[in-house]
Amino acid sequence: MRVRVGLGVSLMVVAAAALTGCNETKAGHPMTAMDSFAPSEDNQDPAKEIPGVVTAEYPLGNHVPSTQRVAYTSIPPMGGTHDAVWAACDGVVYPEGIRTENAVHSMEHGAVWIAYDPARVSADDQATLRNKVQGRTYTFMSPIPNMADPISLQSWGHQLVLDSATDPRVDQFIMALRNNPYTTPEPGASCSNPIFDRDPAPYDPSTPGPDAAPMDSEPAFPTEVPELPPVPTPR
Repeated sequence: MRVRVGLGVSLMVVAAAALTGCNETKAGHPMTAMDSFAPSEDNQDPAKEIPGVVTAEYPLGNHVPSTQRVAYTSIPPMGGTHDAVWAACDGVVYPEGIRTENAVHSMEHGAVWIAYDPARVSADDQATLRNKVQGRTYTFMSPIPNMADPISLQSWGHQLVLDSATDPRVDQFIMALRNNPYTTPEPGASCSNPIFDRDPAPYDPSTPGPDAAPMDSEPAFPTEVPELPPVPTPR
């Protein structure tokens, strides 16, 4: 049964919602503005509602060895062929640039990668971004000198470029895509990699050579256990 309330009561409810930052309820609990960016079965990719987010589709599981470069069409990329080893993405803030191919693998596991140009992002803004990453699994952060934009956020198949670390879309992007089970190719996959964390492969700013793998190449080697023939039944 639909209940009609008086205009005065309606205005009071709207005003209260505005003051508390709540605009609707879910399961009887008030929702904040950030809750609308949490993925759900009904809204599997809330990032599509964030202004400026671009999306793309990439083949999954295309791995290259550590000696192989990938010819990414933009830096930082938001998906595609990548190294067989992922970069540690359990809230790690890398002080130096890391190998792009390893970072892309981390996004396949569900991580949000925050990249920034250290020459154009102030120390205060770097600290703001660092506080959004440190100790927060499925996130990591690294500098990329001479990026096209000061700040770039990536998740698998999603990207958002920004000028300011205080832009509210930073939190919206992380909320919408960090280990999102609907957009992540391998939801729940590990972000821990102590070996890479201790000795990360460095970022290579040079242009990949003619032997570089294309972004949508076939796997350089099998990434799945091959199906074995059935064992003969004893007679």
